[in-house]
Amino acid sequence: MLTTFWSWWVIVLTVANLVLVTWLLFANKKVAVSDDDEPENQTTGHVYDGIEEYDNPLPKWWFQMFVLTLVFAVVYFFLYPGLGNYKGYLNWTSINQWEREVEKTQVQYSKTFGQYADMKIEDLARDTKAMKIGTRLFANNCAVCHGADGGGNEGFPNLTDKDWLWGGSPEAIAASISHGRIGMMPPQGKAYGGNLEEAQVVAVAEYVMSLSGQEHDASKVAAGEKVFNQVCFVCHQPGGKGMVGLAPNLADDIWLYSGSAEKIRHTIRTGRTNVMPAQEEKLRAEKIRMLTAYVYSLSLED
Repeated sequence: MLTTFWSWWVIVLTVANLVLVTWLLFANKKVAVSDDDEPENQTTGHVYDGIEEYDNPLPKWWFQMFVLTLVFAVVYFFLYPGLGNYKGYLNWTSINQWEREVEKTQVQYSKTFGQYADMKIEDLARDTKAMKIGTRLFANNCAVCHGADGGGNEGFPNLTDKDWLWGGSPEAIAASISHGRIGMMPPQGKAYGGNLEEAQVVAVAEYVMSLSGQEHDASKVAAGEKVFNQVCFVCHQPGGKGMVGLAPNLADDIWLYSGSAEKIRHTIRTGRTNVMPAQEEKLRAEKIRMLTAYVYSLSLED
């Protein structure tokens, strides 16, 4: 809201400009020159490279367009805010327009999502029409990290398999989407604040690789298992089977950061921190429910 002084300042400048433009337009409106006029009366007297400028008025259609523009400006300033603190005859504001748009959207949402409100997530996941909506929601909000098909990327889990870090039930998936998740593996290398020497890091990595049946250095497995049982088993459990919501299973062939020896050593040495941002403040409850059903559907067996 402008002060009274600045409100009148805007009003005076705006009206003055409209008046001056109107005066300029009509002051320069002339009757077309006649072919019978003397040559010197038919031009402005300006010559450009031997080309003389005729002193003709604006074409009629052009002049009328200017007039319509001025009329439009006057009507606009009467109906809408634009003259200082004057709110306009229609009392329009961007806020009340936004509120009307939200109201329309609410009605549309009710039509789109209301029909699925009473369906269980398991049934919703098998509804072809509903999953088309879910596909678009996933593409707009999740695909940049998890991939267009939900197959994941390095550091972002695959949602199409049966391996779940935080649980694959509809309730667990909904909680992950709504509230987000934070996963943290503390660094174990001495250079990064941990207690393991580099030789111990290498040995643990060889043991972890043996758990998932990968090619490994058998001579280091025993030493690695000993360190693992001292440092890692609390979270990853004996045998590296993992614990839902705490640590991933290391005994399968599914890897969040790749299962190469180099990547495993890096993870042990420097740790990992992963954040899944909460969506509850960004997405409506109906959309989160639809996304939950879609993500749940990705891992269903055909």
